[in-house]
Amino acid sequence: MGHATGAMLGLAIGDALGKPVEFATYDELLRGTPDWRLLPLPKNALVTDDTQMTLALARALRDAMDDGPLVPLRLQLPLREEFVEWWRSPENNRAPGMTCMRACWRLSMPDRLWQDASDIGSKGCGANMRVAPLGLVDELTDRRLSGAAQLQSALTHGHPTALAASELTAFTVRWLAAGVEPRELPALLRAHAHANRTRYDAFWLGDLAARAHDHSPEEFIARGWDECLAVLDRLDAALARPTPDRDPCEITGAGWIAEDAFATALLCFLLLPDDPVAAVRRAAYSSGDSDSIACLTGAFAGARHGEVAWPADWVERIEHRDELLAFGRLWDRPLTPERSATPAG
Repeated sequence: MGHATGAMLGLAIGDALGKPVEFATYDELLRGTPDWRLLPLPKNALVTDDTQMTLALARALRDAMDDGPLVPLRLQLPLREEFVEWWRSPENNRAPGMTCMRACWRLSMPDRLWQDASDIGSKGCGANMRVAPLGLVDELTDRRLSGAAQLQSALTHGHPTALAASELTAFTVRWLAAGVEPRELPALLRAHAHANRTRYDAFWLGDLAARAHDHSPEEFIARGWDECLAVLDRLDAALARPTPDRDPCEITGAGWIAEDAFATALLCFLLLPDDPVAAVRRAAYSSGDSDSIACLTGAFAGARHGEVAWPADWVERIEHRDELLAFGRLWDRPLTPERSATPAG
């Protein structure tokens, strides 16, 4: 089925669908393409910083795991190099997020701890728009997946909600690729959030929490999980009264921040779980951070349906197609629902 390939292609397809309309109002969208189901993929299907940074994480993850089991330093060093290389690249001209740019500038200073480079107050969607590759690697235990998802966020976005939303995004990809039914996801995600609400993983994060003003690391991380639980409440309410023709950003948030991007992307997927093309069109045709929302929706839909989800002519046109396919092939291995579909406690 090629679930990893489907996810890697899907995130880039969603990104490219959302790129031309990211800053359009909903009225402007309606004037340009009155029916969201007909939103076209541009002939020259260019991606944004979302896919660029996803590929940076994918390269770092591949290199880290070539050296042995994933541990913080083994991931942090190549990921830091990849992020700085992205920051310096002339191709970094796709309206990148300012938090990522500032943090990567600080990461470029070799004597600076990554915790001091992180923006402890930012929970922008740059934290989780790029996390999907981690959910596709079968060798990662749930605990390693949790820690790595939070670490990759924390290099730029250190807010506890960014950490928690990145973890939820990565587990959603893992569970869908493992064959979990879409309707089961909200309950699984809620259970996972409750089980990990006060677990601060110092092995992966070091003393990051000391940069905030909470009384303890447990209080720090609980703030993030509580905000994610609140957005899951909004998601549950939206699914109880599904309205596929309404702008999803009006329901679960515009996607500029991590928990809203996660919830709105998941909403678009869960509204249309058996129609991946419609799901990414619904996500891109939105009034908020359209490329990031559709990028995540594409990752979810591709992880669920595999590479057959996407029209062949779309795949042919997508920027970075060869690299996306290479990573998909690398990680196209069967996941284990018995292990992966159980919330990590």
